[in-house]
Amino acid sequence: MAHHESEDHSYHPQDALSVAMKATVLTGGLGFLGSTVQNTLARQNIGPWGVFWRSGSTITVLAAMGGTFSFVKTASANLREREDTFNTSIAGFFSGAILGLRARTFPAVLGYGAALSAFVTAFEYTGGTLFGYEKERHEDEYDHRTAMRKNFRSPGEQTIAELGEGRGIYGPGYEQRRAERIKEAYGIEVPTSPVPAS
Repeated sequence: MAHHESEDHSYHPQDALSVAMKATVLTGGLGFLGSTVQNTLARQNIGPWGVFWRSGSTITVLAAMGGTFSFVKTASANLREREDTFNTSIAGFFSGAILGLRARTFPAVLGYGAALSAFVTAFEYTGGTLFGYEKERHEDEYDHRTAMRKNFRSPGEQTIAELGEGRGIYGPGYEQRRAERIKEAYGIEVPTSPVPAS
């Protein structure tokens, strides 16, 4: 696919509240899962409501962190009219500061905020994926994958010449050559056509 010269590179504002609500629900669900695990591993029998009463702060903190991160990132992008790593840095700081509020000290708020900001900024700057940095491509994904397959494909004759026949790799006329080798070595006549099923 050719490079589009007429692409619109202007920033399009997003609804920060909608994005934040979705993230809050998602991270709140992860917090609920974590709280459930904490409740299950407790030594004394707390009961099913211990998920909320005993370890419910896990749900609250994770939901608040996720919602804050998404809201601040989107709001920052809307205000700056630019989608870049700086938005992630700001959002990471505010989200980490919420984690620091549990310690109830100002240095913890700053420290957790700075640490999470540095982590998510580095993650975003290096491609935002656990599978390595992927450069922006201007070609169709199907065309790219087809080209990659052809790039590493070698002709069958070359493969047979390099590896030899056998182990599931057989060239045309293999049965005749095999029959001739067996006849020369052992004097046994081997049929080259498959035996009909009875």
